Amino acid sequence: METRRAIEDRRSIREFTGEEVTGPELDILIEAGRWAPSGLNNQPWRFMVITERRLIDELSGMTKYRGVVAGAAALIAVFMDSDATYDRTKDLMSAGAAIQNVLLAAHDIGLGACWLGEILARRQAVERALRVPDALEFVALVAVGRPVPRERAGVRHPLEQFVVPPPR
Repeated sequence: METRRAIEDRRSIREFTGEEVTGPELDILIEAGRWAPSGLNNQPWRFMVITERRLIDELSGMTKYRGVVAGAAALIAVFMDSDATYDRTKDLMSAGAAIQNVLLAAHDIGLGACWLGEILARRQAVERALRVPDALEFVALVAVGRPVPRERAGVRHPLEQFVVPPPR
């Protein structure tokens, strides 16, 4: 898929068919995330792929977007590894780039995905449920599945709204 087209066509998918997502498909998503840029190439992100229904259901109870999480065939929990970081802001941006790569890869192979941040309000509960080491900080959850087929329109504000003129 052409890069610009993938960027413009990708949508956050919140409704899934319930069909399985395969291990090789999930590997493609993680591989895409792994190739994100990071300062000093420190690659501070870590991923946990969750397909166990009991755990998906438990995590769905930790967010107001319960239906999105519960409807997913798989979840990808994204963490920052404090042992690999050197600048929190920069490393969080790198984790965001890794997440965007995951979302674009999902779109490219016909999967749907949604980046969920509201669940961070329960960050410590998520970390306990996932039994992660202290060095890992939960930063996002990505719901993954086969999208319910329907037209999804993307709306963006005008380009001029985003460009800040340089000082004169």
